[in-house]
Amino acid sequence: MIPDGFPILSLVAYLPILGVLLILLIDKEKTDAIKLVALITAAINFIISLPLYFGNWSTADFQYVEHFNWIPEIGVSYYFGIDGISMLMVLLTTFLTPLAIWSSFSSIQEKVKGYMISFLVLETGMIGVFMALDMVLFFVFWEAMLFPMYFIIGIWGGPRRIYATIKFVLYTMFGSALMLVAILYLYFLNFEYTGVYTFNLIELGQFPIPTNMQLWMFAAFALAFAIKVPMFPFHTWLPDAHVEAPTAGSVILAAVLLKMGTYGFLRFCLPLFPNAAYEFAPAISILAIIGIIYGAMMAFVQKDVKSLVAYSSVSHLGFVMLGIFAFNIQGMEGGILQMINHGISTGALFLLVGMIYERRHTRMIEDFGGLAKVVPAFSVMFMIITLSSIGLPGTNGFVGEFLVLLGTFKSNITYAVLAATGVILAAVYMLWMFQRVVFGKVKHEENENLKDLNLREKLVLIPLIALVFYIGIYPKPILSRMESSVQNLVSTVNQKFRVENSQPEHIEIEAVDADIDLEPKGEYHE
Repeated sequence: MIPDGFPILSLVAYLPILGVLLILLIDKEKTDAIKLVALITAAINFIISLPLYFGNWSTADFQYVEHFNWIPEIGVSYYFGIDGISMLMVLLTTFLTPLAIWSSFSSIQEKVKGYMISFLVLETGMIGVFMALDMVLFFVFWEAMLFPMYFIIGIWGGPRRIYATIKFVLYTMFGSALMLVAILYLYFLNFEYTGVYTFNLIELGQFPIPTNMQLWMFAAFALAFAIKVPMFPFHTWLPDAHVEAPTAGSVILAAVLLKMGTYGFLRFCLPLFPNAAYEFAPAISILAIIGIIYGAMMAFVQKDVKSLVAYSSVSHLGFVMLGIFAFNIQGMEGGILQMINHGISTGALFLLVGMIYERRHTRMIEDFGGLAKVVPAFSVMFMIITLSSIGLPGTNGFVGEFLVLLGTFKSNITYAVLAATGVILAAVYMLWMFQRVVFGKVKHEENENLKDLNLREKLVLIPLIALVFYIGIYPKPILSRMESSVQNLVSTVNQKFRVENSQPEHIEIEAVDADIDLEPKGEYHE
């Protein structure tokens, strides 16, 4: 039980920085101590964040709110708060970060101090994005998490790491610049309507924005988020970044960073610009379906296992976007659950690929074969995660994809039918890859004496596999925690859409305020 007024969100967000300060005090030659401090810091942060899961999520109100003036002269505030959606994203981040750090113990041997510092700073940036309810604060965290990932890929990545890093940064910065312009435009537009300068997301969401302005602002926000997802055709930076990133970098990139794009659509684009969201929904849904099929087809022809998993992310996140823009509870809950499922399953796939790469120093599918006889523990875990990735009933992937398709079917049957082909294609490329890597005879002498997973590697993977079956068999606890927030988001978007389409564009603010109650409760003031 978290005491009233206790700044739990700030503690979870900034505890990794305490770990950074401790690491700075350790000599860079003492790599074991540095790794241990980073792991303990991330593990403690996960433990501290766990009580958030057991809060009262029967309400859509933002919980554990911390709100006080930061730069009052221009309306910037320090504003943290989470609902049932962002709580799950925060827990996904704090859960995966220690596992990613632990997985790096054997693979990262050079510049360990900088690597661990980068990871902990990255964790703070990611958590801040999911907690921030002030637009400036959100933008600060959004940009802050870019730089540690830049270093993680650029310093500890593969042979083409510089190319991949520059491409990643240029894409992201371009989207961020447009989003910043839209934030400032919204800021001044709010002043024009209300006479108040504020970057408060809740306040900005309570005045009606003319549809023609919504379209431009939605496009700016959506482009930034679409690049981060990444949606087709903005995905081209992703395979390069994944292939060149170190294993733990690929895990966090796939499991958390990509979710910032889909989260941005949920938190900003839909509630702020409902008319524009409906206008753009057909185009976004079509791009999502193209991404589902295109990502699967590209994955099918990859020769590198890691590249195959990277393209599978394009396909899986297409399902997330399709669910969000179904504008119903089933689709949106399925999309959010699939965000979590993708983080678990694809994160585990990258870990497994990294573990076999450490032993064999190749990721080419043709260099393997017959691993089931040589590394049985690895093969069993690889099989479970592969089946999870293709959405086998009883695993987490099935629940999310089923809800997305159910919600999409209710809104557009054609979209649902086309998207369902992605499920079939996923089974084809994943099972064919698994067959060539694990089954058959041992084709290469180098594979005959490979060591199976050690205790540390098993302990890294077991929590992920446990969640695969837990969510797949009994998803209700997670769905119930997001239900109120999703219902509120769907009803708010639909209500605003109806109100703004039934009134002239110069509608008075009071006419909307009476119908929309988004004000969070239980604020913590300094």
